[in-house]
Amino acid sequence: PAPVCTVRVFPDWLDGLQSIEGFSHLILLYWLGETKPPLLVFTPPFDEQPRGIFATRGPRRPNPIGLSVVAFDGMKAADTLAVRYLDCLDGTPLLDIKPYFASTDSVPHALVGWHAKNA
Repeated sequence: PAPVCTVRVFPDWLDGLQSIEGFSHLILLYWLGETKPPLLVFTPPFDEQPRGIFATRGPRRPNPIGLSVVAFDGMKAADTLAVRYLDCLDGTPLLDIKPYFASTDSVPHALVGWHAKNA
């Protein structure tokens, strides 16, 4: 399994964690503050063709908001989530936490466009 990361929640927002136990996965939104200026077209490292930023998951976005679906391993402390598969740098500011609902957040037969050759 992936290594466990910890995510701290500011004291003013701790009441919002009520009832989060029991979810196996969460959606975390965070601010990619250490990225370079936006790049609207670039060639992804695993592709040969230039792609628009909105057709990729590249970090150099006009609005640098990152998203990760993470495995939730419970609370490490009253203000600290234990998660796996978080795709951001240590210390990245957390914007929001949402529960993952398989009924609405999963689309098993979704098409992945140009990325299908890498799937």
